[in-house]
Amino acid sequence: MHQNKFPERLYNYLTENTLIEIKGGTTRENYLKIWMVEVDKRLFARSWQKSEKSWFTEFQKTGIGEIKYGHEVIKVKGEKVDASNTINKDISQAYLDKYDQPENLIYSEGIAQPEYYDYTMEFTMIDKIK
Repeated sequence: MHQNKFPERLYNYLTENTLIEIKGGTTRENYLKIWMVEVDKRLFARSWQKSEKSWFTEFQKTGIGEIKYGHEVIKVKGEKVDASNTINKDISQAYLDKYDQPENLIYSEGIAQPEYYDYTMEFTMIDKIK
């Protein structure tokens, strides 16, 4: 699902910030601040809590949502990454590299574990939400 690239300023934002905002589906009013990583210009996020009602499950249900960085909003498609996909190891390493601050290590080491592979979402831009 990696056919398009995001604006360079989004990649720059991810490099300079540890949190980005996301909203799954079309009915949620508020954005949630999450961790997101980039691997070869592809954007991924994992659901930390693996809860039944979350940004992750909204993307699974509807396939669409929004990413907000700074004052900009991009409409995106979200597609669950298959747990057996080898990209998961690269995503885990991206989490470990990006979130290596002492206060984040317990979380980055946790979310990099194979049990989180099944809670990984990849995002691509779409022109508009239908």
